Amino acid sequence: MHLAYPAVLSALLFCTGLYGVLARRNAILVLMSVELMLNAVNLNLVAFDVWLSKTAEETLHSGQALTLFTITIAAAEIGIGLAIVLAVYRNRGTSDIDKLRDTAERHDTDGPDHDASTAPQAEKAEATA
Repeated sequence: MHLAYPAVLSALLFCTGLYGVLARRNAILVLMSVELMLNAVNLNLVAFDVWLSKTAEETLHSGQALTLFTITIAAAEIGIGLAIVLAVYRNRGTSDIDKLRDTAERHDTDGPDHDASTAPQAEKAEATA
């Protein structure tokens, strides 16, 4: 098989994953798009490894070894990413990326909208917790 076929397929997969990362709002879909991009890179690594091993007459197969490392890293990334998304969903009730902000911004008491009458209630709630 010619090298152009897997290279074009890999480029299409990578562009599809890149579009998914840039256009999606759901954190799960963003993680799936990142996984698609990593699989496109894996396809490129294996295709170029096969092509170089035919031309150079070497049996090192470093592209396939790098693919195994990439698959391992992708599995760890998906595991940790899903755990973070589930924890955020349990705390916030949404996995929409646009609605998620840093927790420090949410509980900022130094801003101009801070009401002084709610401060003793917050201290009382913290003391009972």
